[in-house]
Amino acid sequence: MRTKQSGPIGRPRGFDPDEALERAMLVFWEHGYEGASLASLTDAMGISTTSMYAAFGNKEELFRKALERYTEGPSAYLARALEEPTALGVATAILAGTVRTTTRPAHPHGCLGVQGALAASDSGRGVRDLLAAWRNDGCSRVRERFQRAVDDGDLPPDADPGLLARYVTTLAFGITVQAASGVGRDELQEMADAALRNWPLP
Repeated sequence: MRTKQSGPIGRPRGFDPDEALERAMLVFWEHGYEGASLASLTDAMGISTTSMYAAFGNKEELFRKALERYTEGPSAYLARALEEPTALGVATAILAGTVRTTTRPAHPHGCLGVQGALAASDSGRGVRDLLAAWRNDGCSRVRERFQRAVDDGDLPPDADPGLLARYVTTLAFGITVQAASGVGRDELQEMADAALRNWPLP
């Protein structure tokens, strides 16, 4: 006895939006915003351009969603680092997390949030501004944490939380650029350790 088909023949298999966004994030991470073509994105995501627009919006909206995923996934070490009990622990964890995340063998090297749109045409200005705001937000969160360290006596009273936050985040961004250039994990970690040897103690 023949059974009735459950649905039209040849209907395209549904895709997993979560998996598709993960793949898009990796393409943006490796190629940057402008270097990631729609063809390379949809090919990696396993969907048509029409499906991409329907599920994620245009390329810029897809990038915004990919950056959110990056923040909650590969870049989540920042949020964990801010919970360290001391300011030195925070700085150490941020730099170690940066080194670890930007040199993973199975992932693109460097940082989506740093290299995603350092150089962008007028059409990419929105993404460039988005990433500048993303980097500044990270620095602000570190500054607030270091201010708390000054208030708690974990940093000297004359320590400048803003300057220390900019120091640590600039080091972290430099590490990501070096990682993208092929500098190895051990060398980057040695540099991070050296940078923190003169950390101000209470």
